[in-house]
Amino acid sequence: MVTNQASIKRDGVQDYVSLRATAAIIAAFTLFMTWFFISTESLTYEVWHGLFSGIAMKVFTLATLVAIMIHVRIGLWQVLTDYVKSSVVRGIVQYVLNIIAFVYVAVGLFVLWGV
Repeated sequence: MVTNQASIKRDGVQDYVSLRATAAIIAAFTLFMTWFFISTESLTYEVWHGLFSGIAMKVFTLATLVAIMIHVRIGLWQVLTDYVKSSVVRGIVQYVLNIIAFVYVAVGLFVLWGV
């Protein structure tokens, strides 16, 4: 049996489906927030706090944050694999960017559930 050494943990179909699913979640959140900004006459702290105090909005926002992280990780892996030929440099850059993506989600989680 021949194994592809370039894809130890993933394959193209999984990446394709993951990118499309996360893009759908991100698009839904973007459309909802666009509708919210257009339909709200005056955006005050109370309105903003009221929007994010509900459990459904917190879950939707958390799902979007995780979707952004997954989307970014796959996209960065694809771009770095194509354009950074040195495996050491690519590994370091991927590690740093994955840490940044994780911190982004962690900070979003603390801000979101702190409301």
